[in-house]
Amino acid sequence: MTVAATFEIEYLQYLGPDGTLVAELPPQAPSAADILPLFKQMLLVRTFDAKAIALQRTGKLGTYAACLGHEATHVGIGASMRPEDVFAPSYREYGAQFMRGVKPRDVLMYWGGDERGNDFSGPKHDFPWCVPIATQCLHAAGAALAFKLRGEDRVAVTCCGDGGSSKTDTYAAINSAGAYALPFIQCIINNGWAISVPRKAQTGAKTLAQKGLAGGLHCLQVDGNDLFAVLEGMRRAMERARSGGGGSVIEFMTYRLHDHTTADDARRYRDEAEVKDGWTRDPMTRLRTWLTAQGVWDEAQEKAWIEECGQMVDVEINAYLESKVQPVEAMFDYLYADPPADLLAQRAAAIALEKRS
Repeated sequence: MTVAATFEIEYLQYLGPDGTLVAELPPQAPSAADILPLFKQMLLVRTFDAKAIALQRTGKLGTYAACLGHEATHVGIGASMRPEDVFAPSYREYGAQFMRGVKPRDVLMYWGGDERGNDFSGPKHDFPWCVPIATQCLHAAGAALAFKLRGEDRVAVTCCGDGGSSKTDTYAAINSAGAYALPFIQCIINNGWAISVPRKAQTGAKTLAQKGLAGGLHCLQVDGNDLFAVLEGMRRAMERARSGGGGSVIEFMTYRLHDHTTADDARRYRDEAEVKDGWTRDPMTRLRTWLTAQGVWDEAQEKAWIEECGQMVDVEINAYLESKVQPVEAMFDYLYADPPADLLAQRAAAIALEKRS
């Protein structure tokens, strides 16, 4: 038998669930002192996430997509990017966006139904939140093509979930990135569930990373709850993209510790034992254990930092709650430079309806 080609998917993990090293850290790995600010950022994200859910439960925020359990993946992605790079997120990667300058109040405004939240702080060339599944992947591929045509030293990074990796948009983005050798990184954040559809029911592929093979991209699977593995995987992909080596697909193995959104009740489709097992792989616990063993973190520091995180998030919450509500016509004013006649008619009707109430 003649074999046309063979492939392997490398798996990266350095820090095991118990907080001890399972492999030697790569030479480029940050020191304990350098990794500490990222751990603190992860704690800030978790604090924000809990308070955002509380806001929704008390009727002060619309439907919200929690990121509990994803902190290492998200912060690691954001920490690996330069300001001039472009990020095309889905609707859950707050940790990555905070690293790029987005403010928590921006996130709250968006989920509060105010489109001004999408005019967020940070790089204005980043794409807004994307709720339609995986369409942002095509946006990132387009940006990467522009970078290559202009000869710019920039990389386009996009994220989708395990469910989003089954969409044709993701495949088209991967194919384009491979065909044109684009500076493009497709992050597939595999948290086990596409709302109520489990990973095993989504695809027959052994890994989600291998979905990039047909497009000719470099493919890698990493432990997304291990910040060291996330940083190393992103470092390799970034280096490859900047050197003209083309794009990458990275599958980040993590777990969704909360419901899909606050409109979901995951107890209807997954059992408690699975969630309990997911908590044993929590990214915060393992990194906390390692940092403590390195002598750079302790319980007193964490208590003080969590209190400070609460105060910082409360400032952002107050800024959101005190934001002046926009008039009803604002929902029509940010899509078209020259609105079509039917939209203008709807706008006028909405204004008239509001004045009657």
